[in-house]
Amino acid sequence: MADDVKTDAEKNVEEAKQPSQAAEKPRRQGRAKVKEAEAPGAPAQEQRSQEAQKSAKRRRVQNIEAAAADERLLFGRYKLTDVTVSDQSLANYINLMPVSFPNIYGRRKNFSYYNTHISIVERLVNKLMRGGTGKKVGGKVIRTEGRLQGKKLKVMHIVEDAFEIINESAKMNPVQVLVNALQNAAPIEDTTRVRYGGISYNVAVDISSNRRLNLALRNIALAAIIGAFKNRRSIAEALANEIMLAANKDPNSYAVKKRVEAERIARSAR
Repeated sequence: MADDVKTDAEKNVEEAKQPSQAAEKPRRQGRAKVKEAEAPGAPAQEQRSQEAQKSAKRRRVQNIEAAAADERLLFGRYKLTDVTVSDQSLANYINLMPVSFPNIYGRRKNFSYYNTHISIVERLVNKLMRGGTGKKVGGKVIRTEGRLQGKKLKVMHIVEDAFEIINESAKMNPVQVLVNALQNAAPIEDTTRVRYGGISYNVAVDISSNRRLNLALRNIALAAIIGAFKNRRSIAEALANEIMLAANKDPNSYAVKKRVEAERIARSAR
């Protein structure tokens, strides 16, 4: 019995000499509290450093996206940021935003000045989606039997092929050639019919920049359809030929002829 008591006492002495883990935990917690008390601003500094890292990462992502937008190529080949517009009256209406696929799917149709939000290439595509001339040109009415009406993807391929022909022939950016053609084909004056006392008169009027661009695009699209109607030449070849002729101010260009005719009538009606 005494031996048992002695052994228990010895055990108690040994346990007292060796501190238990339960006794060490409060000491560690106390040390951590002392450290926190010594550095009260540590959590705030860590939070600020994390926010700084997040903002730096956000800025890097924005810079990468901006660089990608600047390097976006039309049809994967043509750069739009290098295209310049010399006619300042048309500069606000010729949209040269970098896009690889010129189609906004009508998202901004409720915006004011809707046409200014559309790429100039897409506006040309929209003008080509038509059923012919709708009136007599050269003594006949040209109908395409709906081959282009509503077929935007098909017309985009036509414009892409035309740009490839222009690039090979002119050795220039085809978008720049298109902009030059629009500037040369946009009339400055036009006439309107005014009625005075039962008699109609033609009066010369100035044209807004938006209408100037619309007329130039319409005439270039009509020239492409007329050039390919009952002809072995494809519509892409006819479009490329008309754009290059208009860019060089060639008198054989249909769009340039229409501009000269409209301005001549306006001068005679002054």
